[in-house]
Amino acid sequence: MKEQLYNQLISQAESLVSGERDLIANMANISALLFNNLESVNWAGFYLFKEEQLVLGPFQGQPACIRIPMGKGVCGTSAETRTVQRIADVHQFAGHIACDAASNSEIVIPLVLNDQLIGVLDIDSPEFDRFDEEDEKGLIKIAHALVESQR
Repeated sequence: MKEQLYNQLISQAESLVSGERDLIANMANISALLFNNLESVNWAGFYLFKEEQLVLGPFQGQPACIRIPMGKGVCGTSAETRTVQRIADVHQFAGHIACDAASNSEIVIPLVLNDQLIGVLDIDSPEFDRFDEEDEKGLIKIAHALVESQR
């Protein structure tokens, strides 16, 4: 069931970014796609790597933190280590930045192009342990489609 959903979302994401090189436009469409199609998600969007920090990019959900230092919170940790952060309970994550008090779990995918960090995909949920390995695999492929649109 979830695999089917992600196959559909990956296909839609690839279609949305096909032939379009504008990163902000592509991020806007992908954040809307994810926010409107994933269950139990209260925030879906991007942070861009600028001036050695993460700066809020296109998103869907409640207003969010505008700047996140590298290495701080789930997003900053993902960006600094360039690793996926799949956090079952954000309240147990040392240094968690609570932009939305309703968020209980989170997944962050780093966006890397030509060995350069360009930002992160961040998705929050009000449910604890919302994201599993299938979510991670599907979201990595969606993030990859976005990054590939920049080549």
